[in-house]
Amino acid sequence: MLTLQSPGAAEATMSSREIAEICEARHNDVIATIERLINEEVLRLGRNTARAHQADGGGRPTMVYDLTKRDCLVVISGYSAALRAKIIDRWMALEAAAPALALPQSFADALRLAADQQDVIAAQAEQLAAAAPAVEFVERYADATGTKTFREVAKLLRANESAFREFLLDQKVMYRLNGALTPHAHHMDAGRFCVKAGTAQNNHAFNSARFTPKGVTWIAGEWAKHQVVLRQRAGAEVAA
Repeated sequence: MLTLQSPGAAEATMSSREIAEICEARHNDVIATIERLINEEVLRLGRNTARAHQADGGGRPTMVYDLTKRDCLVVISGYSAALRAKIIDRWMALEAAAPALALPQSFADALRLAADQQDVIAAQAEQLAAAAPAVEFVERYADATGTKTFREVAKLLRANESAFREFLLDQKVMYRLNGALTPHAHHMDAGRFCVKAGTAQNNHAFNSARFTPKGVTWIAGEWAKHQVVLRQRAGAEVAA
């Protein structure tokens, strides 16, 4: 549940579990996205901010991340517009019910507030930049049905096939099995891929991994965020 703090206390947070519940996603998938963004140094929080959560029904505790509004918006930037709207509406509703924040009591407090606001603006700009190609892609793909091959998805994303292939391997989305790209099991379980069996002209049996419509939409968002990170790195190198 989103935790709203009193003025002067720590910043309000939303848990990874609530994000998963609102977006009707697997909590493990949300955690995987968060930890990938931590590795890419996009989020402010670190792995040591995870906490153990005991489910109501007992069982083994799971690890949960508490995200600030800025980090939460970055995490969901690759989600569909409908899911992003759900998260944003949740923040707005809970913030509207919270007590009004006190005005800065010192010049130092005012500077900190201004810096925080600037960070939010920057995060929103990053979110829009990341979402733009994904939104354009979804609009082109929304009416399509059936599954897509790696090459078809790369074409839809207007991505270089070699770069897209390396991205899928580096992000542990797929791996090579007997020379063929094969999805990792948890992505299969999430319904992002299906594997179709076939027979070549030489009667050699083979398996072909294909993106499902859900998988195509998901990878579009991940690819868009990856492009933003690449642009940020390139800008940092130029500045250096």
